[in-house]
Amino acid sequence: MRAKGPAMAQAAGIVNRDGPANDETFTEAMSASAEEIQQLAAAVRDLIFEVLPEAVEVVWPKQRSAGWGIGPKKFTEQFAYLMPFKGHVTLGFYHGGDLPDPDGLLPDAGGKQVSGTLSMRSLKLSRLDDVGQPALRSMIAAAARHQGTLHPGTA
Repeated sequence: MRAKGPAMAQAAGIVNRDGPANDETFTEAMSASAEEIQQLAAAVRDLIFEVLPEAVEVVWPKQRSAGWGIGPKKFTEQFAYLMPFKGHVTLGFYHGGDLPDPDGLLPDAGGKQVSGTLSMRSLKLSRLDDVGQPALRSMIAAAARHQGTLHPGTA
């Protein structure tokens, strides 16, 4: 049976179409993490918005995660997600297996979702220096371009 009322609202993502200045929900979702992890998460978020200023952000406070894309739909419009852990953040790409990765940031294998249509890949970031890698910026840009190619006219 499906949850109704407040339980359903808590599980829902909160959509941010206003860009990086609207950071209250994101900051709150990351607030249970150590300060270093909060800083890492914020640096990843900043990088996503630097690469794609018009990105649509969805924050899931209950899951303490966030995703970005050309629209709010998790698997069909988003290209990346972030989840904080004790000593790192995971930055995942829904179509990571389809992206160029000349620097080998992503693992060769990953998960499949939505009837096997996604080739998900993720990487762990544990230092602010990791976020500053030019290869990571390129990966985010490639993921955003790839998502726009999959769903032209929605960006």
